[in-house]
Amino acid sequence: MREKLLVAAVLIFLAFCAAPAQDKTVINSARSRQMLLGRHKLSLQWISWDYFGSATVVDKKGVLRLNGRQSGRGSTDFVSIDGTITSVDEKEFTFNGKIITQISHINGGKPCTRDGEFIFKITGKRKYWRMQQFDNPCDEAADYVDIYLR
Repeated sequence: MREKLLVAAVLIFLAFCAAPAQDKTVINSARSRQMLLGRHKLSLQWISWDYFGSATVVDKKGVLRLNGRQSGRGSTDFVSIDGTITSVDEKEFTFNGKIITQISHINGGKPCTRDGEFIFKITGKRKYWRMQQFDNPCDEAADYVDIYLR
């Protein structure tokens, strides 16, 4: 019995050691990577154009992590974002993670969770990356999640 447990422990250890590390963020534009790193303003148009939230991008061993939140003043409205940036191009980046919105007059005031891959893009002369999948999956609304250049 003891021998079987030892063999099982060794097999689990070997499987853990062989597990692939998380892929690094693909950087196709070093300039855009630098623009992304650090703290940014974050907004969802339903919450406020006057009181922004913040989003931070950090490099964790070659993987860019994005985390942020904007909360409504005097309300339960919010947007939160948490996950990894999988690729960075000149005017866009691909994000993989979770985005949660809660707006009192959308989806009955209940949170709407999106989980997966999203594209954020700078278009024209805009000074922010806008999430391109703006159709709210929980209601008939368009959610403009914006992350502003510093």
